[in-house]
Amino acid sequence: MPGEPKRSDVVEMLATYGDRQPEEVPEVIDSLELAWLVHQIEQRYGELDVDDDMFRRMSTVTGVVEVLRDLRVGSP
Repeated sequence: MPGEPKRSDVVEMLATYGDRQPEEVPEVIDSLELAWLVHQIEQRYGELDVDDDMFRRMSTVTGVVEVLRDLRVGSP
């Protein structure tokens, strides 16, 4: 199983949405990107237990990384 996702992992996953280069991924994540990203994260790391507040925090790449860290996604 992969380790804890890093910012670069989140950016790489987002880059595959719309077939972009990682440097083309903006900091702000729209709702469709977020739904797709959550699906990708669950495919790699297992089901997420995310509440409404966490979803609101996940509106940026930084926010996603923080929420995943708080949830200890990918940690043993």
